[in-house]
Amino acid sequence: MLRNILFIILVAMTFQVCSSNEPRPIGVSNISLGWEHQLIRVKPLNDTVESIFLRDTQLFYERWDTLAQPLFWKEIMTMSPDSCVLNVAATRKILVRKALNDWNKMSDSEKDAFKDSLRIANLLPLDERIFMTTGKSDFYQFDKVIPDVAKGVSLFKKHGLDPWYAQAILMIESPGALRKSNAGAMGAFQLMPGVARSHGLRVDKYVDERKDFDKSASGAISLIEKTCLPYARKILDDHGLVYHEHSLWFRLFTLHIYHAGASNVAKVMDVIQPSEGGAGLIHKMWTTSAGNFKNASQNYSQLALAALLILDEKLLLECEEIDFDVRI
Repeated sequence: MLRNILFIILVAMTFQVCSSNEPRPIGVSNISLGWEHQLIRVKPLNDTVESIFLRDTQLFYERWDTLAQPLFWKEIMTMSPDSCVLNVAATRKILVRKALNDWNKMSDSEKDAFKDSLRIANLLPLDERIFMTTGKSDFYQFDKVIPDVAKGVSLFKKHGLDPWYAQAILMIESPGALRKSNAGAMGAFQLMPGVARSHGLRVDKYVDERKDFDKSASGAISLIEKTCLPYARKILDDHGLVYHEHSLWFRLFTLHIYHAGASNVAKVMDVIQPSEGGAGLIHKMWTTSAGNFKNASQNYSQLALAALLILDEKLLLECEEIDFDVRI
């Protein structure tokens, strides 16, 4: 009960600091502090070890926490895999929740008829795409990954690279388990073999250093520092866009390069032809395809936002000591 009260107070404080009498357009933020000023020190319950995380209040200041897409993925990430939701593909608005077993018992024609009934009931066009999405709490093992997130933050901070990227990547790529993707990516930071080698890791039939957390983090740091950030700047500069590197939308843009590669992000930008940066650009990336920038790439920053919102809640609710005035 006491922790819940503390959580409510801290959220209220965040809202008070991050709000004003005038509504703030998403992405138009006055926050320009570097990551060094966004760090918090926490001590989990029943633990004597303190850890440092980054708390990005832009999530709330700019109202990313109210958007349908991250809220959708936040629910999916914490939902049991034996459950599912029917949702509007374009907006991720949830129309109904069902037991997965009940959905699987339906024939294809029954599923189509059920989707039509949802379109009619929700006044949607008859050609509106409706997805069925299952719960993924079995994949997103957030309780297990929190120690790795703290470790990643420490390694990125030690190298002088924005720890935000460590948190976002670790929370969504392979949380709580050592996995190899269908595409061949491996390790906590899900590096492809060629990418890992080009950033100093040994990957061959005898040794795969991507399995080592510290070395995987080193490869990710090098990738972000030498490839993702330079290409993010170049692509945005080529389109004449103004940006601040600690703005949340810039971080999300860079994260897309980490996942999809600079060439695919450049292709999407050529399709969008943006006149300005900000959250509006990220929203357009969520619904624009080009090259190999498709559904998984569109979802990537949505997943990051959802996971970071979950992390924020866990830190505030499950830690007995929180220091918001960290000096480094």
